[in-house]
Amino acid sequence: MTAPDPRLLVQQAIEGLRRGDPATARDRFQQVIATGVADASVWLGLALALRGLNDKPASLVAIDQALGLEPRNLRARVMKADHFAEAGDNRAAAAFYAAVVRAAPPPEQLSPELRGEVARARVMSQRYADDYEAFLREKLAGQGASADSRFGQALDLLFGRKQIYLQQPKVFYFPELPQIQFYDRALFPWMDALEAATDAIRDELMAVMQDQGAFRPYLESPSDRPAQDPHGMLDNPDWGAFYLWKDGQPVADNIARCPATMAALEGAPLGMIKGRTPSVLFSLLRPGAAIPPHHGFVNTRLICHLPLIVPDGCAFRVGNDTRPWREGQAWAFDDTIEHEAWNRSDQTRVILLFDIWRPELTGEERAQVAAMFEAIDDYGAGGEAWSV
Repeated sequence: MTAPDPRLLVQQAIEGLRRGDPATARDRFQQVIATGVADASVWLGLALALRGLNDKPASLVAIDQALGLEPRNLRARVMKADHFAEAGDNRAAAAFYAAVVRAAPPPEQLSPELRGEVARARVMSQRYADDYEAFLREKLAGQGASADSRFGQALDLLFGRKQIYLQQPKVFYFPELPQIQFYDRALFPWMDALEAATDAIRDELMAVMQDQGAFRPYLESPSDRPAQDPHGMLDNPDWGAFYLWKDGQPVADNIARCPATMAALEGAPLGMIKGRTPSVLFSLLRPGAAIPPHHGFVNTRLICHLPLIVPDGCAFRVGNDTRPWREGQAWAFDDTIEHEAWNRSDQTRVILLFDIWRPELTGEERAQVAAMFEAIDDYGAGGEAWSV
């Protein structure tokens, strides 16, 4: 007796499914499986037939057989998610729908049918995520945690509303320092005097801006290093700088033009490392310009901004926290965490920018870091230059 042709059996099974005859489809798929040549698609076909016969336990067994052969099979994962959803097992259903979303390639790489299934999985995954978040937030409503508290931020990370960003300094990493994006303003009481001098500082800035050549591109091509410009900002005047201190050296002529600015910084713990820091400057961002996401060089310092001219449409992101500048309101942030800035207005934005020692470092540690970089610069032609 001639053995049945598995391809013919599969064709007959599919035809059975199409005409609404799941019993015939089940029988034909089972015959294929008996031949020992069944692949994942045959097991999924059997699962559909058994589902049509309302035999859900057996259908789940068939789905698991398909996943055993192809653990990342999107259709099998969707079907298993649907099984758990119908059974009321929300957590299991959510896990499988989410797995589909994570594993799915771009829609244009999927067949039209599978594209629709993945889209449905995405909708279901978001629905379960929203329900889960609403449930937990209701349960935790009495805990008194505000949205900007540490616990509130932790919940945003848990629910996937924010991404985790960590320090990634380009040159030097000092261990065991906290991962803080924007620092609590209350930690810097010396900023009171700085903010109080905003009008005087702005007046000096406005006088400088009358000089068309006062601002240079923030990033200029070095003469002693290969030029690296991954973000297209090198020698770009859209991001300009007028330095009062640059790489640890005072710019005497510029300081003479801005005495009120320098006086307002007398209480700031500027980082002093010979040939490196501090840098104090007016930072200009022209209309429509953007500073791409990037990381700073060392995590032993913080960068401070005092906004002076801020039209609408300007904002700054550090990690997962995006804030607009407010004129006269200073802040400090960790620039070794990914950050970016943009000016989506038709006017120029200008801030006072400078770097300070990170407050967690002891006096001894600051001296050690300074001595290390000075030693690096004493070696040969010196180490890699860096600024704010």
